[in-house]
Amino acid sequence: MGQRTADRGGWSLSYQEQGSGHPLVLLHGFCGSGAYWDEVVPLLDAHFRVIVPDLRGHGASGSPDEPCTIEQLADDIAALIDELGTEKAIVLGHSLGGYVTLALAERHADKLRAFGLIHSTAYPDDEKAKEGRLKGMQTIREQGLPVFIEGLVPKLFAPAHLETMPEAVRKAKEIGLGTSPEGAVRTLDAMRGRADRNAVLRAAELPLLLAAGEQDQIIPAERTFVVQGENVTQKLIPGTGHMSMMEAPKELANTILDWVASFA
Repeated sequence: MGQRTADRGGWSLSYQEQGSGHPLVLLHGFCGSGAYWDEVVPLLDAHFRVIVPDLRGHGASGSPDEPCTIEQLADDIAALIDELGTEKAIVLGHSLGGYVTLALAERHADKLRAFGLIHSTAYPDDEKAKEGRLKGMQTIREQGLPVFIEGLVPKLFAPAHLETMPEAVRKAKEIGLGTSPEGAVRTLDAMRGRADRNAVLRAAELPLLLAAGEQDQIIPAERTFVVQGENVTQKLIPGTGHMSMMEAPKELANTILDWVASFA
């Protein structure tokens, strides 16, 4: 996939695009980048026009010199969908990307054909989590981003995979180090202040995918599987933590393909 950019008025949003067909937008998690999806895209690009952005402050994307909100991140993706001239897109968001996807569904539903959460939740941060965000911001400012990444990444994988998937863990750390330190701080603040969007899931009439990792230490399955209905597909991915796109890419890709086949 070649790196491309979309002008956002003073800064550029970086994205990659591969394949042809219906547009499928994959959004990465916090201190990630589009590279989180490297193992999944080749399994999907025969079926979709796969669009993989770097959220502002992450990867190769720039960022305006101002505080950040989840709503602004969603508006960035809405503008990218417009700029690419796509038909309504299927949007799947991992973790932070899921928070962005929910805001997109709330603010720009006309741009979506279907959407889903991958290891994500509609719940806001509770007080303990908000305190953790503040500590993360402090760590980055006082000790630097590498110290924060070293503490973060091991929690993202199922415990056994820290031993059995050392290259994936190394890659996740490497990707994390590509995050703008100030971008990371602003995004922590954005996640800390995000709204409860369970109502967005309850009101959704579009096809909805909820995928969770059996051993996710960040967002347990019960915080993902909060709605049921004819339009809702729930999938528990066995043996994975918070990073099924790296831990079980074939399983995740097949989950996406089976889900889309159920309504397309």
